[in-house]
Amino acid sequence: MTTDTPETVLEMQQVVTRFGQHVVHKDINLAVRRAEVFAVIGGSGTGKSTLLREMILLQTPNAGHIRVLGVDLANISDAAALALRQRFGVLFQQGGLFGSLTVLENIGLPLREHRQLGNREVDALAAEKLAAVGLAASVARQYPSELSGGMLKRAALARALVLEPELLFLDEPTAGLDPQSAAGIDELVLRLCDTLGLTVVMITHDLDLLWQVADRVAVLADGRVQAIGSMAELAAMSDPAIRPFFDGPRARAAAAQACFTRQETSSKPK
Repeated sequence: MTTDTPETVLEMQQVVTRFGQHVVHKDINLAVRRAEVFAVIGGSGTGKSTLLREMILLQTPNAGHIRVLGVDLANISDAAALALRQRFGVLFQQGGLFGSLTVLENIGLPLREHRQLGNREVDALAAEKLAAVGLAASVARQYPSELSGGMLKRAALARALVLEPELLFLDEPTAGLDPQSAAGIDELVLRLCDTLGLTVVMITHDLDLLWQVADRVAVLADGRVQAIGSMAELAAMSDPAIRPFFDGPRARAAAAQACFTRQETSSKPK
């Protein structure tokens, strides 16, 4: 089923999710536009990770409709699900790399599973993605356990990109990273979006990432999307479900840094 317009790559309508008697999502409605960075935020227990799992076919909601890249996920066949998964990439919070494989082998794994390519071609394409995420060629021979947190995230991102996806899902891409490594991920996401024309959906608590990277942000609370807008638009709202993300020293510091960055960028000669 292909009912989406070209401008909409992911849509959730009246999605309901329950675990026994516990209702996580009462009525989720959102739409992600092509080539935007769309973020989902919310407090602990609001169902952000559950929402992501539903988007990437790892969980089925109890009610409602989800369409990803024009495909209705309701009663999707195994063959159609496999084809759809090859059109999007996922960066999981813990990276999800196999410890027994080298970085290059990890990155090339989706190619070996879904493309009829020789070993040399797989390795060449994997090496291209390794370079695209800013890792040195020497990292290819290392194992995940030998990498720093920031390098691990980059290697996992390279694997998520190796099938040239139209849509990229990021689950807490900067979680557990020091500020310098997290800033490097911010810059990398922006660069990849600009160069590859990706649509990105991300779950994050990182206020700096939200201010620097997100085009629009959906705020989850009380089982529903309370608001969707840019960080500047959300910051101007008085809704008590939204204010915790903009009040307090850390939130104000992230907003101030984003304002400073925009001023510096706009003052540079074109």
